[in-house]
Amino acid sequence: MNPQRIVVVGAGHVGLYAALRLSKKLNRRRAEIVVIDPQPHMTYQPFLPEAAAGNISPRHSVVPLRRELKKCRVVAGEVTKVEHARKTVTIQPIEGPATEMSYDHIIVAPGSVSRTLPIPGLSERGIGLKTIGEATYLRNHILDQLDVAAVTPDPELRKAALTFVFVGGGFAGIEALAEMEDVVRDALKYYPELDAQELKFVLVEATNRILPEVGPKMGAYAARELAKRGISLRLDTFLNSCVDGEIVLSDGDSFRAETLVWTAGVKPSPMLDHTDLPRGPKGHINCLPTLQVADSDGNVLEGAWSAGDSAQVPDLTNPGGWCSPSAQHAVRQARVLADNIRQVVLGGEPKEYKHKYIGSVAGLGLGKGVAHVYGIKVKGWPAWFMHRTYHVSHIPSFHRKARVVADWTLAMLFKRETIALGQLHAPREEFTEVTPPVQRTAERPKAEAWSR
Repeated sequence: MNPQRIVVVGAGHVGLYAALRLSKKLNRRRAEIVVIDPQPHMTYQPFLPEAAAGNISPRHSVVPLRRELKKCRVVAGEVTKVEHARKTVTIQPIEGPATEMSYDHIIVAPGSVSRTLPIPGLSERGIGLKTIGEATYLRNHILDQLDVAAVTPDPELRKAALTFVFVGGGFAGIEALAEMEDVVRDALKYYPELDAQELKFVLVEATNRILPEVGPKMGAYAARELAKRGISLRLDTFLNSCVDGEIVLSDGDSFRAETLVWTAGVKPSPMLDHTDLPRGPKGHINCLPTLQVADSDGNVLEGAWSAGDSAQVPDLTNPGGWCSPSAQHAVRQARVLADNIRQVVLGGEPKEYKHKYIGSVAGLGLGKGVAHVYGIKVKGWPAWFMHRTYHVSHIPSFHRKARVVADWTLAMLFKRETIALGQLHAPREEFTEVTPPVQRTAERPKAEAWSR
C-alpha cells in the first residue's frame, strides 16, 4: 500500500504543530508528510516584541524546521497555487522553475499578514512587526534615532528622531510599544546630550480601548500604567497621513516623527486568492468544526483542511461566533486537525474542535504586565511572570525553551545591550563602494597575476 501524501502549506503555529504531531502519530508506511514554506524556520510571534527589545536573541525566537521535523520532508519554497479539484499544489522553489505536487490531504495554513490601509506615506514610512527581520530592523532603527538626535544641530530633526508612533492597541502594538519605551529609556543613560523629557511616545488606536483581549478592567489598568510613563494614548483616533514623516491624525493633531510602527491587526494571507477553496466574507477559508474545508452549504471537500489565522472556524463554545485568530486557538486546532487526519487515514471519523477561550496575558515591559485568565484578573509583576511562563511553555522544542530562559536570566543579571547593528540591513554596501567597476571595453586588459 502506497503511503498517503499530506501536504502542509505554511509552517506557522498550525503547520509546525500539525506536521510534528502527524509525524509522531503516523509512520512512513502510512503517510508522507511534506511541509512547504519559503522560510527555514517557524517564527514564534509572541516573542517578537522581546526580540526587538533585546531580551531574547532573534535566533532563539524562531524554530528551525529541519531540526524539529526530522520525519517530514521540508520544501523551501512558496505555494503559488492550490487546485483542490485536481489535488495539486504549484510550488515555486527558492531557485529554479515552478513544479506541481499531488496530494491526498492538504493543510492550508499560510497564516496572516499585516492588515494595512491606503494611507498616504504608510508603505514608505511604516514598520511592521510580523517577522523576525522586522523586529530586528525596528530595534536597530530606534537606537539609530538616538544617535541622530544626539548629533544633529537641527532642532526639528532632533524632535522628530525622538518621537515614536505606534498604531494599533492590540497585543503586538502594546507589547512592542512598552518594550521599546523601556529600551529607549535604558539607552538614554549613555546619551548625556539627550533629556528624557524630550522623548515622545504616541499610541494611535481607532477604538476607545486597548488590549480588548484582557477585558475592559485590565485594559483600563494598562492604559493608566502607560500614561504614567508619559506615553500619549490617542484613542478613537485614526492615522490619516504620514508622508515624509509628517504624522497627521484624525483628531487634528500633526507632528513629525521618524519612527512609525504599524500593528493594526492582521488579515488572511493573500496566497489564498490563488486557491479554489471556498472562503468566508472576510477572505478566510470556510471550515467546519472538524477543521475540514466545506462549501457554503456545509458539503465537505474531501482531503482539504485548514486552521489558524487563515481559517474561519465556528466557535462551539460561543454559538454563532468564530474562533479568534490567536496562538491559543491555533496550537489547539493544530492538534485536533492532526488527530482528525490520522483518523481519516486509518478509516475513522474526525472529531469537532471545541475549546473555551481561557483568557489572555500581555507584557507591558520588563517586570510589568496584565492578565485575565479563567476569570481571574492579575496585574504587575505576577502578570508579567505569567506572561513569560505561558509563552516559554508553548514555544516548540526543549532547545528553544532552554535558550529563551538563558536569555532572560542573563538579561536580569547584566545591563541591557543597547547597540544598533544597522549594517545588518545593507551588509554589502561598504564592500560595493570600495570595489572598482569593471571596464566596459571590447577587449579588457588581462588582470595582473597576484603571484608576481
